[in-house]
Amino acid sequence: MSTNASTILVVEDDDIVRMLIVDVLEELEFKVLEADDGNAALEILADAEQPIDLMMTDHGLPGMDGRELAEKARELRPALPILFASGYAETIEVPSDMYVIGKPFSIDKLRDKVKSIIDQKS
Repeated sequence: MSTNASTILVVEDDDIVRMLIVDVLEELEFKVLEADDGNAALEILADAEQPIDLMMTDHGLPGMDGRELAEKARELRPALPILFASGYAETIEVPSDMYVIGKPFSIDKLRDKVKSIIDQKS
């Protein structure tokens, strides 16, 4: 699979964490869009011309949390795969058509999870 055609929207309120995730995904040759909160993410998602293959969001965003963002994102893009990142991955419940990765995660684990989700979509 060629990942360079895949675009990932990363939603993370912690600037350093977001920057690290974006750097890793770009090194893996994904195109990455970034948002620091749910409202910024929804603005990006509302642009129908912008292809997005996966949204990776912090589950514990302040204000609009990741779960609420996911629901609104699916209203705009019903088939959008969603990956929650959480320090409490074992305890959060997500719908069966969404995914979770526990924080902290290794580069390899992030790569494998993202590629697996995008491969399922294609």
